[in-house]
Amino acid sequence: MPEVGKAREDAISALRRGVESGLTHIDTAEMYGRAEELICDALEGINREELFIVSKVLPSNATYTGTIEALERSLKRLKLDYLDCYLLHWRGNIPLADTLAAMEKLQKDGKIKSFGVSNFDVEDLKEALGCLSFGKLACNQVLYNLGNRGIERNLIPFCQKNDIALVGYTPFGTSPGAKTEEYKQMSTVAKAHGATVQQVLLAFLTRLDGTFTIPKASTVKHVEENAGALKLDLTPKDLELIDSLYPAPKRDVPLGMI
Repeated sequence: MPEVGKAREDAISALRRGVESGLTHIDTAEMYGRAEELICDALEGINREELFIVSKVLPSNATYTGTIEALERSLKRLKLDYLDCYLLHWRGNIPLADTLAAMEKLQKDGKIKSFGVSNFDVEDLKEALGCLSFGKLACNQVLYNLGNRGIERNLIPFCQKNDIALVGYTPFGTSPGAKTEEYKQMSTVAKAHGATVQQVLLAFLTRLDGTFTIPKASTVKHVEENAGALKLDLTPKDLELIDSLYPAPKRDVPLGMI
């Protein structure tokens, strides 16, 4: 998110408008520059209990002690007493057992309400589940957009089976170009619902049980457009068309990551 000047003020306004519109899942991380401080400023005066705030620890900080210390730094920047969810940003060289033991302690101590992972494929999740003593993985945050649907083959079914929410990032990563045939057909779907193509994309990516998405938005206009997708119910015919325009791969592919 923008860190200085008018763009920063616009981002703060966008976050506040998002909360007013019901978009209360706010995603950040210790590696995102001063985003945690910006969020702190944006949420001043808003009822904390209405929000679901998520941050992430860098793999290089994810030792048992390092994870706890990183969480405390994030809480200080956000000026919060707890996070709703805390994630390991991606796998590093530190044993998962150490990181997840710290997550369990943080949850037990009330510093976080839940924890999860990011950029984990099925085998990574299996290993993570085997490291837990008493907690559970709340979610797995991964790349998911029309051009990256490989997770629908194995990862999403595994998450559904194990009650792990799938949080897709960069949902607009492969938005259709305005002059393409795909865009024309997506526009037809959008027009039928009185919506925009971007809203159709968000509705498609959240069609499966337990699947969510976190579109970045740093302007009020963009936030209001995203919020409009909450009211959009795509028909089976719509879903079939989009699926044909941007088909999921017919073979297993490596997990995408940005």
